[in-house]
Amino acid sequence: MLIATGKIWESAMKLRRYAGNPILRCRGDEWESVAVFNCAAIQKDDGIHVLYRAVGDYVHYASRLGYAVFDRNLNLLERSQEPIFSPDIGFWEMSTEDPRLVEIEGGVYMTYVITPTPSAPGAVRRRLGIPKPQCAAPRTAIARVPRFWEFERLGIITPYNAEERNVVLFPKKIGEKYAVIHRPSNWIGPNFPVDRPSIWFAWLDSLPGMMHGHKVIMKPEQLWEAKKIGAGPPPIETDMGWLLIYHGVNSDNIYRAGAALLDLEEPWRVIARTSEPILEPEEDYEREGDVPNVVFPEGAVVMDDKLVVFYGAADKVCCAASISLSKFVYHLLREERI
Repeated sequence: MLIATGKIWESAMKLRRYAGNPILRCRGDEWESVAVFNCAAIQKDDGIHVLYRAVGDYVHYASRLGYAVFDRNLNLLERSQEPIFSPDIGFWEMSTEDPRLVEIEGGVYMTYVITPTPSAPGAVRRRLGIPKPQCAAPRTAIARVPRFWEFERLGIITPYNAEERNVVLFPKKIGEKYAVIHRPSNWIGPNFPVDRPSIWFAWLDSLPGMMHGHKVIMKPEQLWEAKKIGAGPPPIETDMGWLLIYHGVNSDNIYRAGAALLDLEEPWRVIARTSEPILEPEEDYEREGDVPNVVFPEGAVVMDDKLVVFYGAADKVCCAASISLSKFVYHLLREERI
């Protein structure tokens, strides 16, 4: 009988880091000189296209998006010299952060976080003596991406009363309707069905459009995710269900990654879920940085049977890890049944 813990679980369910990590580091003395992290990814035309969050100074901490292209072996082929997506004050953007990429019906779309009052992480502010500002709630917007150097802003898609940082679109319509996974961090307490930030499902009436029909998918359960959870990359369709890679944060603010399998027709129904993290801070580049002890998955591509997950480490660098998709889903289902 298969034991769901120990060495067998680790070999079947733990992501394996790319030997060349980090795949992207900060560089220069301008827009990406301080940090590059939290990267989206999509495969097009035999290349893996990556959009990453870049920061050039700690005082303003305004993020822009950079662009890189890798081959199937994660060799870097191209990297932009200038940001390809920057805040637009006409859309009340002071910082554009944490992109996610998805292809729907032949079109590429990006969800991204708008932060009206960007601020350096607490550890950095304390180290440099930067005062904590008054912060406005982050929102999430969507843009159409005709080419990776062109963007058409479509507007904010999160509910007016929601503080949102983790919104991902499903890569296809479900029952002829667009669908999203989101994490309204302030939808907690006696007026809501959860007491900690959780992962929700919603329909989206168009692109862009208004969310409706909100349902809780998952709430924190294990100690390693006890403080909050949130979606990582957009869901990945498999024969057995939608594979959702997500992040979990514990009481010590350590960020780890987990996974769940959602029903194909009713994605708010969880079929299986990992009890242990599939990736956690272990390497120096994950444990030491602007925010220590962070792995934050945001992008994923599937090449044949290989699932490659792209993640930010310690809010400082971009990294990648991989696993066999079919074996991963098989053992995820098997663990649920033990």
